[in-house]
Amino acid sequence: MTGIDEIKALAVGMWTTFRSMFDKPITYAYPEVKRPVRTRFKGRHVLQRYDNGLERCIGCSLCAAACPADAIFVESSENTDEKRFSPGERYASTYEINFLRCIFCGYCEDACPTQAIVLGDNYELSFLARKDAIYNKDMLLVPLKAGGSSTPQKTQPGVFTRSVPEMENPKD
Repeated sequence: MTGIDEIKALAVGMWTTFRSMFDKPITYAYPEVKRPVRTRFKGRHVLQRYDNGLERCIGCSLCAAACPADAIFVESSENTDEKRFSPGERYASTYEINFLRCIFCGYCEDACPTQAIVLGDNYELSFLARKDAIYNKDMLLVPLKAGGSSTPQKTQPGVFTRSVPEMENPKD
């Protein structure tokens, strides 16, 4: 660079700094006013349910396999006709996420075939003890809707009541 180019670059930098001195600062009074998050923000994990109250998680452990930090532990059990937790043959009897290990990459969300685990918009994660950072299935599951019962509706094995509408055949 020549001397003129250096002076030109210095003038542009000083002008940018001078111009930004008059911008109004953006400040949030945090506990009272929460900053809106972006649409692609990856916050605390949430386990979703179907509309009928059944859990979406089928205990396949693909999320745990995809996790690079090994922060997810899934143990699956078999559904019975008397106790049905998910529409499939299995369900996650134990589901734990260690948020001290989690790097919020979203690989678990991408690996899930039923869209059971999603990264929400909650960014308020603070822990006073290490054991408080391990969220179990009860802490992660979306609560049942106000009109719903405390137990999921009973379904017959092999009969899926999907909350997502089936795709229609395209017309030729």
